Amino acid sequence: MATEHASPSDAVAPQLKLKRVAIDTYRENVAYLHRDCAIYRAEGFQALSKVEIRANGRRILASLNVVDDTCIVGVDELGVSEDAFTQLGVENGHPAFINQAEPPSSIPALHRKIAGERLNGDDFRAIVRDIAEHRYSKIELTAFVVASNQGELDREEVYYLTDAMASVGRKLDWREHPVVDKHCIGGIPGNRTSMLVVPIVAAHGMVCPKTSSRAITSPAGTADTMEVLANVEPPFNKLWDIVREHHACLAWGGTSDLSPADDVLIAVERPLSIDSPGQMVASILSKKVAAGSTHLLLDIPVGPTAKVRAMPEAQRLRKLFEFVANRLGLTLDVVITDGRQPVGRGIGPVLEARDVMRVLRNDPDAPQDLRQKSLRLAGRMLEFDPDVRGGDGFAIARDILDSGRAFKKMMAIIEAQGAKPFDPDHPELAPLSFDVLADQDAVVTSIDNLQLARIARLAGAPKVQGSGVDLLRKMGEPVKAGEPLYRVYAAFPADLAFARQASERSTGFTLGHAQDIPPLYVEF
Repeated sequence: MATEHASPSDAVAPQLKLKRVAIDTYRENVAYLHRDCAIYRAEGFQALSKVEIRANGRRILASLNVVDDTCIVGVDELGVSEDAFTQLGVENGHPAFINQAEPPSSIPALHRKIAGERLNGDDFRAIVRDIAEHRYSKIELTAFVVASNQGELDREEVYYLTDAMASVGRKLDWREHPVVDKHCIGGIPGNRTSMLVVPIVAAHGMVCPKTSSRAITSPAGTADTMEVLANVEPPFNKLWDIVREHHACLAWGGTSDLSPADDVLIAVERPLSIDSPGQMVASILSKKVAAGSTHLLLDIPVGPTAKVRAMPEAQRLRKLFEFVANRLGLTLDVVITDGRQPVGRGIGPVLEARDVMRVLRNDPDAPQDLRQKSLRLAGRMLEFDPDVRGGDGFAIARDILDSGRAFKKMMAIIEAQGAKPFDPDHPELAPLSFDVLADQDAVVTSIDNLQLARIARLAGAPKVQGSGVDLLRKMGEPVKAGEPLYRVYAAFPADLAFARQASERSTGFTLGHAQDIPPLYVEF
């Protein structure tokens, strides 16, 4: 978003009345003009073209939609989408001005990337600046994403892209060292280790300003799960104060204007299901650098249905992350973890929040795989502290968790961000449910991460917080014919039916003998 004082020519230019059009366009500014609007005809606007809107001393760029229905906008009105209206910061009916936007200056560089050419740092800086200022249309954004994916950015280009993305927008300086963070590349349902690692590390006294994403293709992101417990969109100034007082936060990253071009690109990558290595590295590391992190622990799960399927692929990705992080001056520790099945029992915001709080409370019903993985990750992060000897981190993390200090720290963070009522013993789950049953006496030999995530999303997660999948069996556990493998929760009959149909096509569970379990790939 770009803002500036309105032009002096606004005083004589034709003006329209601004109207908030209640349409969520997901991170894209959209404007709406009626076809019979005099300015539309006079200026020669075309649908989907980029326009500049000025109001209240601010300027934004938007994609134009042309409408024929006065119920949407009248002939003397300029409609704008939810995001655009918020950025302008005015009331309905405020005078507004619209004209053609200048073409992005980086278009020649974009054309060279589409042609398969290698770009330099200046090229990427120009492209990223135009993306962050919403100068690109959806078509141009898609062209950049696809060209970068098909052409497979080399490692220098990945560094240039990452550096450019980190440089545009807000860049934080906590005046502390080290400032630590942890990130998982994703693809494993229920993997809510951040909500355990952050309070453990913060209780030790290290600064960990954790800004997390919402779900893109998964049944819940860290921000979605934390939102069950607390507000994840506090104003930036409040977020700063929370980190200063409690050494940590668990918030949605979109509120802080950190690497804003990344949010725009994700809106295009999501429907295309594009997640190339170069773009993944740029997305993750640009956010961390912009957030002021000096040390990052990166989790790469490996498994047959994870994002990364085999160890050679994990090692290649690790080397790319390490190369770019080193160029950026970011200390990086990469761990390769078990991605053969979901982590924990719950898949979906409420179910995952239940698992997290049970681990923090040292509940005997807490999922032990989530506890152990979180302790190992927290231990590695604690070893970023120069006063902690290598190999001692795990024991320190375990002591912080077992003593209740991590739970106390988490409750302080939740209270500071704005607590919501939640009982992990009786979580508020969606009212409709069904069980998926085993068809034979056997051992669970594999669980399909992708299929379980799909079933949970069809059931309504993450939009319906209480929807999702509750796993009743994990890999290596025996089951008898007719016993439940997992339970699906949904709030609406249609969602329940969609999830049931998907589970009938494939349960996501493979039953067999213990020797059929796929090998474990881990590096701790």
